Amino acid sequence: MVSKRLVTTARLDSVRYAANGIVAMMRTQHNAWLHALATVVVCLVAAYLGISSAEWCCIVLAMVTVWTAEALNTALECLANAVAPCPHPLIKKAKDVAAGAVLLAAVGSAIIGVLILGPRLAVLVAK
Repeated sequence: MVSKRLVTTARLDSVRYAANGIVAMMRTQHNAWLHALATVVVCLVAAYLGISSAEWCCIVLAMVTVWTAEALNTALECLANAVAPCPHPLIKKAKDVAAGAVLLAAVGSAIIGVLILGPRLAVLVAK
């Protein structure tokens, strides 16, 4: 039987490794800073507008989707650069597809933001 201490330590290590990955992404990916800015702005605007719990769920899911896509894109880029440091057409294609996934997530999230926040912001602007 595995001791609880070992299991707890392993879980804490997993969290530490994940946090290290997020820090690495934030330090090396300028788009992550844009996502961070968008995340803060959207959260502040949504809180100010008093959106519903269901709307918060949609907003949070959209933000997490973008962050997940950015993290996976970063991981793929790091791995690709390690495997093939010289330009290679298949590596370029893989990086482009991963970047495209981030773009799709960002555009989808922006649409969700406009659908949820847009009408309320339009009312504020019209006043």
